[in-house]
Amino acid sequence: MKKQFTTLLTITLLATGIFATTSCSSDDSSSSNNDNGFEVVVDNLQGTINSGTVTLDATKTYRLTGKLVVENGATLRIPAGTTLIGTTFTSYIAVAQGGKIFVEGTATNPVVMTAAVKEPGKWGGLVICGKAPINKGLTASAEVSDLTYGGTEVSDNSGSIRYLRIEYAGYNHSAEKEFNGLSLFGVGNGTTIEYVQLHAGSDDGIEFFGGTVNTKYIVSTFNEDDQFDWTEGWNGTNSFWYSKQGLGKANRGIEADNNANNYNATPISFPTIENLTLIGLGKDDPGSENQAMKLRVGTKGRFNNVYIQDFKVGLDIQHDETISYIPTDLKISNVTFNNVGTKAKGKNSADISVNVDQSFTETTNASGAGNGANVPTWAQGWTVGL
Repeated sequence: MKKQFTTLLTITLLATGIFATTSCSSDDSSSSNNDNGFEVVVDNLQGTINSGTVTLDATKTYRLTGKLVVENGATLRIPAGTTLIGTTFTSYIAVAQGGKIFVEGTATNPVVMTAAVKEPGKWGGLVICGKAPINKGLTASAEVSDLTYGGTEVSDNSGSIRYLRIEYAGYNHSAEKEFNGLSLFGVGNGTTIEYVQLHAGSDDGIEFFGGTVNTKYIVSTFNEDDQFDWTEGWNGTNSFWYSKQGLGKANRGIEADNNANNYNATPISFPTIENLTLIGLGKDDPGSENQAMKLRVGTKGRFNNVYIQDFKVGLDIQHDETISYIPTDLKISNVTFNNVGTKAKGKNSADISVNVDQSFTETTNASGAGNGANVPTWAQGWTVGL
């Protein structure tokens, strides 16, 4: 009997020891919740995911200490409620061509990518590179991350992003290399981007470098450069964009280009945007780029149901190529101007003022992103700063 008790006690202690060892191996310092051996270190998240799927744990707060790259054939999955904190200027997340990211936030539990220091430009941001057409060449190298982007796959799929907030991004490497909150390089229309806020970055909130990606429900607030920006032949269908400048420093609501080196380069930038609100710092703000929309270097664009408030200039249209698209392929329909100094102005390529009044039609009651200057219902609860 005594021998049996001793044996039972030994087995019990061994089992307890094994359980304790197993529990300690899954503490807050690391996680192996993936199928490819990539080690996720919670306080030191960086490296390259070369294959398989890495799924983060929403119960943990991750500290980005360098670049995290999702390579071709690999997937990064971020569940609702996950927080990632950029701790250095050079920390960022990049999805390469053929890689995928799935941000699975909800209205009550968004995913948050933020900075350890709550100031603009304190970390990189999120970069996605796809295989959709651009007009810089068949392919090109992204100005941040140095990854290849562009190609011929209009419906390329880089994953899905829903209910994501990106804060305090925009680290400036140089005059030619500056992160935005969300940088979309040649991203295809198989990618889903909805309910995303870009807040208090040092450069643009969101910028499109060619591609065909579509978006819905985008909030861009307090970014120190432009709230929305596109170039290199972006073609996408978009609805419900809301922006508000702040922090006493900002440039344009929208800066829109085709290709700075060849205004006629194809594919020509030609997005459609419905239900748009742009709120500035006031028509008397001394900033030299106090414009709701700067449309130039050959971009096209169709806009409908637009609310513009508190800008020195509403629409600033430049260059012969851009002006030539008025009023068919460049048109702002049903726009309401409130506290705007000059509704629209234009200059041709010779820098001579021209009339561009045919570029827009007015209404007194545009709802913009859903509620005029006020926060739209769809943006409430998961955003900040509004």
